[in-house]
Amino acid sequence: PIPVSPQVAALQRQVFDFLGYQWAPILANFVHILAVILGIFGTIQYRSRYLILYAVWLVLWVGWNAFIICFYLEVGRLSQERDFVMTFNTSLHRSWWMENGPGCLVTPVLNARLAPEDHHVITVTGCLLDYQYIEVVSSATQIFLALFGFVYACYVSKVFLEEEDSFDFIGGFDSYGYQAPQKTSHLQLQPLYT
Repeated sequence: PIPVSPQVAALQRQVFDFLGYQWAPILANFVHILAVILGIFGTIQYRSRYLILYAVWLVLWVGWNAFIICFYLEVGRLSQERDFVMTFNTSLHRSWWMENGPGCLVTPVLNARLAPEDHHVITVTGCLLDYQYIEVVSSATQIFLALFGFVYACYVSKVFLEEEDSFDFIGGFDSYGYQAPQKTSHLQLQPLYT
């Protein structure tokens, strides 16, 4: 079956996206978890179509993770300050790692006029690794696992398809050139009539 690490990585990512109210990644992670389950089912049940569907999803998954990398590194015209793609423009939330990264010290800014009434302004200092890079490493890990899963799904579905093609369901083993032994004896069985 598919190795455990893609499931663990997807669940870990789902938890941290929920903590950061990142709605677009939550939705993508949910679909990815369903696709992984479908891939596992296809492997266990010898269903090549499910594995092909899983492989197609993995191509989309690589694209999504490449977008996340570009978003957090602000490639091109993407900007974290003005684009709230990850929250579907419903809130000002950022990655959970922004405030909770390793070594980060969060200081609230009192009497900040920049924030709406239901939000607070903070400064984050002293992080050993900025949240953007944690998100990039997470997405890069997902891409690596997806590429491995894609090769696996393609290979296993190919093996399943070859097995389906080599077995003749009606004629038995005719496709292998198997012929029933010919009776060389002069005594042949004849039906008995009573």
